[in-house]
Amino acid sequence: MAALEEGFTLSAVPLGAGPHGLLGVEQSDRPDQFLVTDGGRTVILYKVSDQKPLGSWSVKQGQVITCPAVCNFQTGEYIVVHDNKVLRIWSNEDVNLDKVFKATLSAEVYRIHSIQGTEPLVLFKEGAVRGLEALLAEPQQKIETVISDEEVIKWTKFFMVFRHPVLIFITEKHRNYFAYVQMFNSCTLSKYTLLLGHEEKSVIQRFTASVDRKVISLMSLSSDGCIYKSLIPIHPNDPEKNQRVVRSLLLKTVVSGNVRNGVALTVLDQDHIAVLGPPLPASKECVSIWNTKFQTLQTSKELPQGTSGQLWYYGENLFMLHGKFLTVIPYKCEVSSLAGALGKLKHSQDPGTQTVPHFVNWETSRGYGFGSQNSEQSKRILRRRKIEVSVQPPPSKQLLSTIKKDSEKRIVEELCKFLASKQTPDFHTIIGDIVLELLGRHKVEPSFYPRNALMQLIRTHVLSYSLCPGLMEVALEKTDVQMLQLCLQQFPDIPESVTCACLKIFLSISDDSLQEAEINMESVSDYIDSVQEEKMEEQTEILHNGFNPEEENCDNCDRELNKKPQDTAEETTSCPVIPKRAALLRNAILHSAYSEMFLLPHLKDIPAQHVTLFLQYLYFLYLKCSENATMTLPGLHPPTLNQIMDWICLLLDANFTVVVMIPEAKRLLLSLYKFVKSQICICSELNKIEVSFRELQKLNQEKNNRELYSIEVLELF
Repeated sequence: MAALEEGFTLSAVPLGAGPHGLLGVEQSDRPDQFLVTDGGRTVILYKVSDQKPLGSWSVKQGQVITCPAVCNFQTGEYIVVHDNKVLRIWSNEDVNLDKVFKATLSAEVYRIHSIQGTEPLVLFKEGAVRGLEALLAEPQQKIETVISDEEVIKWTKFFMVFRHPVLIFITEKHRNYFAYVQMFNSCTLSKYTLLLGHEEKSVIQRFTASVDRKVISLMSLSSDGCIYKSLIPIHPNDPEKNQRVVRSLLLKTVVSGNVRNGVALTVLDQDHIAVLGPPLPASKECVSIWNTKFQTLQTSKELPQGTSGQLWYYGENLFMLHGKFLTVIPYKCEVSSLAGALGKLKHSQDPGTQTVPHFVNWETSRGYGFGSQNSEQSKRILRRRKIEVSVQPPPSKQLLSTIKKDSEKRIVEELCKFLASKQTPDFHTIIGDIVLELLGRHKVEPSFYPRNALMQLIRTHVLSYSLCPGLMEVALEKTDVQMLQLCLQQFPDIPESVTCACLKIFLSISDDSLQEAEINMESVSDYIDSVQEEKMEEQTEILHNGFNPEEENCDNCDRELNKKPQDTAEETTSCPVIPKRAALLRNAILHSAYSEMFLLPHLKDIPAQHVTLFLQYLYFLYLKCSENATMTLPGLHPPTLNQIMDWICLLLDANFTVVVMIPEAKRLLLSLYKFVKSQICICSELNKIEVSFRELQKLNQEKNNRELYSIEVLELF
């Protein structure tokens, strides 16, 4: 099953006005940041979660960017090419592209590729490939011609296979298409001719590809509206020989065959593909997700303002131009199953999307390898299966009938038998149906609350919030903190409003009620016990990542904080919440996935006293992180320092004007204030040292020009 969520506009500035539209969207060195290259003169760095630009760089008037900017993941710098041959490298601190590093190359560049785990690669229009470092060492080196005359590169993709880079690019000459596969670990280049088959009159419009261990699955969208698939081996038998690969039909008529522009496609996973374009000649453009395994249309969303025929995806986000603005549409693709492909899974859907099971006529697919040669034998097998099924109903049917009428004890017994039986491919679908049946009976009979059965079903690790949204609603209604903790730890798609509702309960529930609840205390006792031991010893000095709460690390810090240093020392060593509440906050809330934009409004609804308590606990966790060199908490799967600091910032952003008026929060805010000032002082000192290290680096680079023996005097100011 797949779903398209509500999209949002990432850029408030019109893009794609140049002759080449939008050149590209590329991942930055941070997962939530992307480089957007306009077809004119501008490169913009966006942060998707905040929906705002972090930086913008432009080339001079008269210069034109000719390939998308990329990030060098080894250095964190950005690379772009303008006017086909001029390469620029810069960082976030640079403002003017005219003053950054520049290298003029001897041949025209088609594309720069950069992915994690290897250096960037430069693909030239003549088919040659160079590593960035080798190219910068000699920018004017001669670039050989790989492809033949009149052959033009149409598309290219960069993969990592067993930690080795693999590049594939497609060329076209007189409506003949060729695939080149470059293996960099063996320095081999293989060429393949794509045989079109019966669709020779059609023109290939778009390409996409995925890679397996030994095979590249190349998919192409042709002008007849169909998607075809070609399997290209990564390690050919004879690399020097021009080999041939045949295209086979993968999906039929996914877009209107009359459309020549405005179409695109990209592979999302091994079973799903996203397609951009109008499904019918008179219909509006839309983005859709298809299941290639079962050949069904899973979901689609209309784009009434039109698109440019360009589509990118990173993580779980689709990027495209909607009208003149860059739009992001989040999507979700679950593990492919027949029930999900046919739209039989019960999911909550966004009203703006529509799930349309688009079926393939399997009887007419024999020409593509779906026909059966032993039809009589198949009929006998089917008849035998029908007889077996009629003798004994499936265990899931028995369990569902038990849920409707029997007691909880009986339901748990039948559930244990079902879970102990052999799992079928549609196991997660059946589990979802069982949960919905239990919740449906609870709605009719409020006194019926099958808690034990629901806990067992959650522990199967196949449920999600979208599969059974009513489950957490019931747990919130019953204040079942154990069930809420388990759901937060296992469900990957919990909305921010539900996460915040759980946080309210975790902070407001009484200590006595928590003591009676069964809560997973994993790893919490590791540092709670250490805190109790520290209380028994007299501490003379406490240092936290260069921050001493009893010292003045900066001038003009707040004097009031120094009146009672013993109170501050006590705050740093005592956990402000009991261990079970700490387990709920640490192991469930801090690990929850969220978007800042959607979480902030709900955080404003939390009472100020509870916000203060949560801030005190987060500050306590930060101080515990700072006590060791690794800056981590003890135990398995602890929250990271970044997660702790992000939650502190979120709470202060949402509730600062309220918390600042509470007397109980005054000392905490002053402690945070002093901590921030101390960190600023530390960063200032580190910046001073950085200048000295840069000078040392320059001197080290000049050593090649010195004689074998020299005396060096280095002066640091």
